[in-house]
Amino acid sequence: MNPLSLSYYTVPELSPPDMVTVAADQGCTHVGLRLLGGQPDGDPMPLLAAPTLRREMVRRMVDRGVTALDANTARILPHTDLDAFRPFLEAAAELGALHVLATGDDPDEGRLAARLGRLCDDAAGFGLTVQFEFVSWMSVPSVTAAARLVGRVARPNMGIALDALHYDRSGGTPAEVAAVPPGLFAYMHLCDAPRDHASDRDSLLHTAVKERLFPGEGGIDLIGLLRTLPPGLPLALEIPTATLARTMDAPARVARAVAAARRLLAAL
Repeated sequence: MNPLSLSYYTVPELSPPDMVTVAADQGCTHVGLRLLGGQPDGDPMPLLAAPTLRREMVRRMVDRGVTALDANTARILPHTDLDAFRPFLEAAAELGALHVLATGDDPDEGRLAARLGRLCDDAAGFGLTVQFEFVSWMSVPSVTAAARLVGRVARPNMGIALDALHYDRSGGTPAEVAAVPPGLFAYMHLCDAPRDHASDRDSLLHTAVKERLFPGEGGIDLIGLLRTLPPGLPLALEIPTATLARTMDAPARVARAVAAARRLLAAL
């Protein structure tokens, strides 16, 4: 009953249209759009830079019955130029995304909340919501801190995108998630990871962007987590496996991810 979305990091070697094809072939109804690497003044991803690629992406999604769940990532730092996010928001809307994914790293929570509020207002003009992803090595490191921040921003189009890896690495518990109003959760990034891990930032970052595990193959209590979240929540398969990708192609990895997700859901 949980719709599945294929995230960019799971198959970064694919072009965006080919990602749609693989997603559809393996039973995913959504995809994630990689438009920015975080800061609007950095090098744009091809999907943001090339209107022709966006048009092809739209055609492929229509042909295969796949829609865009989210567009990522808008990272707000103290110096970030919020006006420069406009092309990102325009492209996300053009591609039919429901949400934009945001992160924030600013020790001044009041300033971060004010700037996120501005991003929410700008996103609302395009019919988009802003879903905040807490990250254990940034200034908003936990689901509790994210819920407090969302409450402070106080915009109707803002919620939380819960990433299973960041939840686990933050020391999160099902009780902590259950204390958050369920309506704040729009979707979840689903993956697994080893129980034992290094806690320094570089190691955490490497695992997050290069070496996650398929659901059920690691030590995260995914069953306990899912039982606290709203039923039917979309699950974005964000499972980068750089080492495995050397010997297993993208369609096979996505098939394995989808099968693992369905086994997990069946266990519920």
